[in-house]
Amino acid sequence: MNSNLEMYNAKLERFLSSLHAETLETLEAISVNKSFKKGALLLKPGEVCQWSYQILDGIARKYYLSEGKQITTELYFVGDIAISFGSYALQNPSTEYIEALTEVKVSAINYLAFQEAKAKYPKLMELDIMLLEYYGLWIEERMLQLRTLSAKQRYDLILEQSPNILKHVPLGIVASYLGISLETLSRIRAKR
Repeated sequence: MNSNLEMYNAKLERFLSSLHAETLETLEAISVNKSFKKGALLLKPGEVCQWSYQILDGIARKYYLSEGKQITTELYFVGDIAISFGSYALQNPSTEYIEALTEVKVSAINYLAFQEAKAKYPKLMELDIMLLEYYGLWIEERMLQLRTLSAKQRYDLILEQSPNILKHVPLGIVASYLGISLETLSRIRAKR
């Protein structure tokens, strides 16, 4: 993980630990635990993203179709929040899929329930802003990696961050996430 993201994650943890019991109880009350089988779609194009899913166990991905080809834009691991940001924020139909790559367990919060809770507990509005800032930092780091790191460096980084990824995620999905062809990924792996 990038040091900016690590620092911000620590900031988020400090903030969460400072929340009053009543606010935390409200968050727990609107959270629903759900399980999805491998291959299940948590979201598909045309649906409005009405849930934010915090991954408790397993791996999921976000992708879209371009000329019939699946383009993976995000991989979600334990602790990550799986969401189609544009669809969720605007409550418009999604153009993306969110798919369970393994059996996935999540803590899900409904958009409307969270809006109501934020109106009642201003600290949750602050949490929402902090999560948005974290996502912005993540996007900035991801774009920097795609623009400045070589394919091998991006592959090494994902292995460093998620050593067991290749046990659970097909190589084609890993290649798509890294922004490289499956052939390039195979060549990189052969040289290791």
